[in-house]
Amino acid sequence: MIPFAVKANLDKIQTGAEKIAEALKRGNKVIFFGNGGSAAEAQHFAAEFVNRMVMERRPLPALALTADSSVLTSIGNDRGFDEIFALQIKALAQKGDVLFGISTSGSSPNVIKALEAAKELGCFRIGLAGAPDAKIGEVCELCFWVDSRHTPRVQEVHLLIGHILCELVDLILFGEQK
Repeated sequence: MIPFAVKANLDKIQTGAEKIAEALKRGNKVIFFGNGGSAAEAQHFAAEFVNRMVMERRPLPALALTADSSVLTSIGNDRGFDEIFALQIKALAQKGDVLFGISTSGSSPNVIKALEAAKELGCFRIGLAGAPDAKIGEVCELCFWVDSRHTPRVQEVHLLIGHILCELVDLILFGEQK
């Protein structure tokens, strides 16, 4: 199932890597977000961009909206859980940034709201989701589907797609290193 899911997304992976590389060349950033296991993946992907994936290179601007517990809990308490990412996007994102929403179900209300906020700002929106009929597809310009309702398999493929994207972005920006 994993090789099939990656193969089904190959063209989109190339497009996603090119969009991310273009944004970074312009001085924009990549912003990741999701809930639960997807929150952990958001932080993992941001770390791969800021630190490195495989090659030694300069840090790339990326952040995970899941990492600041004070911001998350204050927004959740004062405005509701559905706003925890959208409000941060309104504060931190700018036109041309790449917003990367991760939702195993593809229907997490706070991820959908955040992607809608990103659209209003003129950000390029990428989604990682399970079921191909999920709402996330309506609010993203590019969505990677893993046609499974089995959460562990979806998250494993999301991790693989994220790693491939990061490595391709590195190759686009920095070429092959000897």
